[in-house]
Amino acid sequence: MIDAAIVGLGWWGRVHVDSVQGKSNRLRYLRGVTKELDEARGLAEKHGLTLGSEYRDVIDDPAIQAVVLATPHSLHTEQIAMAAAGKHVFCEKPFALRRAEAEAAVAVCRDAGVALGVGQNRRFWPAIAEIKRMIDDGELGTVMQVEGNYSHDILANVPPEGWRPDADETPAGGMTGMGIHLTDAYINFIGPVSEVRALCVDRTLGRRSGDTVSVLLKFANGATGTLGTTLETAFIWHIRVLGSKGWAESYDENTLTVKMRGGELETRALTPVDSVMAEMEAFADTVEGEAPYPVPPEHIIHNVAVLEAIFEAARTERTVRVG
Repeated sequence: MIDAAIVGLGWWGRVHVDSVQGKSNRLRYLRGVTKELDEARGLAEKHGLTLGSEYRDVIDDPAIQAVVLATPHSLHTEQIAMAAAGKHVFCEKPFALRRAEAEAAVAVCRDAGVALGVGQNRRFWPAIAEIKRMIDDGELGTVMQVEGNYSHDILANVPPEGWRPDADETPAGGMTGMGIHLTDAYINFIGPVSEVRALCVDRTLGRRSGDTVSVLLKFANGATGTLGTTLETAFIWHIRVLGSKGWAESYDENTLTVKMRGGELETRALTPVDSVMAEMEAFADTVEGEAPYPVPPEHIIHNVAVLEAIFEAARTERTVRVG
């Protein structure tokens, strides 16, 4: 059993604890770190966490083997470096906001010989895994284009003094919270992105970073793609991959719609999984040396590079090469 600490007990940190604690036989949380202690006491009592407000206390605790970071994006690089001196590291997305920071964080974990995982739980969704299998097996033929939208209003009404609406933490509207799941899926499906264009506007929320983003992508292999995200609408997850032999699309975790050239429209119902549990079990495999983490370091770094390019493209309204 891997003894871990969860750092950050906001919305998504709580999802981590509820998904794993008492359910996994590979990893458990002994400690929780948050600046909002009173708000987290109920969760800590329910799940048997020792609660504290100082990250350093976790770093100095020899009983803690791994840290899980569900903290503001700009803190990740420093927190990873602190942890890697003696702990395995799982970091929520976005891993970093700049490619140079991502490269440094990956390097410090590699050099320290500690396991590194990143929170891209959509890779573990059955529908996404099935699309990936179809691409790898050649069922869709040559990938021509990919389309996606991930939008909702969960972050529309967060307190304005919090970190999530902060333009320095969340440039380009919903890219850091939602769009990055699509870019990760695209990289997993198709490979590196070579250039992007982006438009970011503020329609309703009055945020300096905007609330609605549209992105056009070109991949190194010649395929093209689009993605969109907005912070104020009903929930939607949609991803469609169009290949030379047919297309496959998903509107949820467990259902896939497929149409092959000359064939009938097909709907596939897939076996559900808890994707947060699945990614933490995969992280446990990496900690114990059983398998590499399914999001390799080069994908972690490249996804941050794509994100950084989208920030720049949205700011300048120009085509930006992905560094």
